[in-house]
Amino acid sequence: MARPEPKQSAQKQSKNQQQELHDGPPPNAWLLALEFRAIWEFGALLPAWPMLARAPRGDGHGVVVFPGLSANDGSTIPLRRYLDSLGYQTGGWEQGFNFGPRAGVLESARAGVKRAFDSSGRKVSLVGWSLGGVYARELAKELPHMVRGVITLGSPFAGSHKSTNAWRIYELASGRKVARETESYDLPTAPPVPTTSIYSRSDGIVAWQGSVQKPASHNPQTENIEVVASHIGLGVNPSAWWAVADRLAQPEGQWQPFDRPGLFGLKSFIYPDPQRPA
Repeated sequence: MARPEPKQSAQKQSKNQQQELHDGPPPNAWLLALEFRAIWEFGALLPAWPMLARAPRGDGHGVVVFPGLSANDGSTIPLRRYLDSLGYQTGGWEQGFNFGPRAGVLESARAGVKRAFDSSGRKVSLVGWSLGGVYARELAKELPHMVRGVITLGSPFAGSHKSTNAWRIYELASGRKVARETESYDLPTAPPVPTTSIYSRSDGIVAWQGSVQKPASHNPQTENIEVVASHIGLGVNPSAWWAVADRLAQPEGQWQPFDRPGLFGLKSFIYPDPQRPA
């Protein structure tokens, strides 16, 4: 990914990032073991389908979905097919397995966003699962004139690499040092487009604090939506799907925060209050 022109020296920029990042421990062994519940989250899609089918319809704009670390477009097929059924034109990242930003990966991702934009002549939405959400946010910073909004699922943009249980896998898969990698980007800063972070406090891979977007003075159109899900299950979790559909359906230029008390108050039971104490 093209490196932005820094306003500060790389050393000072890195220091400022560290002050903003959540630097706590990764999820404990109990939460990590609970990642197996992703099977049941996927199974819950069938009984939840009548409600999911009633989600707000899309306006036909393009949506590019980025997979998580060590995953490929196959992992996002269920979500993409659901969004297709709501009227969107969805696509994957089309680069096989996501083993990190190795040579040419981010350039190809950028080209994919441009193709989606050119094919429709309209801004596209970017949805990213875990590491894929980090890509989506950084691409939106580079291409705000092509990106309508960003939605991330359990993406570790606001935490240090050691606040996840996947950083060693990342280094093995990408062949890069995470600490050095993050020095090139200001990950905690929100893109200049509507940005939603969907996260779970019971995430067993990424410390949930590392997925929380802090208020951004340059972009008031940011929000965090908490769901009850595993990290692996975020891409097949019914409540996460509804939240994604709800956010994508907003008319361009008419962004409003997510309505937790909606559906006669039922949503407040499904989506916990993100402002409650940790």
